[in-house]
Amino acid sequence: MLDICKLGEDVLREECSDIKEFDDALKMLSEAMIDTLDEADGVGLAGPQVGVPKKIFVVHIRGEKPMVFINPSIVGTSIETGVYEEGCLSIPGVYHDVVRPVGVTIQAQDVNGKPFTIQADGILARVIQHENDHLHGKLYIDHLEEREREKVIRSYEKKNRIRRKQKARV
Repeated sequence: MLDICKLGEDVLREECSDIKEFDDALKMLSEAMIDTLDEADGVGLAGPQVGVPKKIFVVHIRGEKPMVFINPSIVGTSIETGVYEEGCLSIPGVYHDVVRPVGVTIQAQDVNGKPFTIQADGILARVIQHENDHLHGKLYIDHLEEREREKVIRSYEKKNRIRRKQKARV
């Protein structure tokens, strides 16, 4: 299992670099990311969230096969947008509605370096956009108006203080 970086850690705000080596280490990283994602009960996890500022993210929607996206690029989005409540493993316990395109086309590589293109809609499109943002130092809260973003951050900080106090009592 990998440690998940939390709001305030610098790596979450970094622009990630391309992956050039498609080797066993990359396969091990992607497997560890999927295991970490499943253990955390999430649907997506990006490299910087586990302290790796590289262009990789994994998606595992319940009932579907896990997917690995390396060096992804969103090449198209739908005109139609939708609102959906988002959360983030790096900002645990707080959620907010976010407006995003309902459809997306993404090009990426698999763990062997083979290119692929996916057209997605619904939850998969949303998760792809959310995780792809991480590769550019952007969090879902950056899509919110400043006042709403500040509320989410305050809520996270308050919950985090409570968690630390509870751990101290144990």
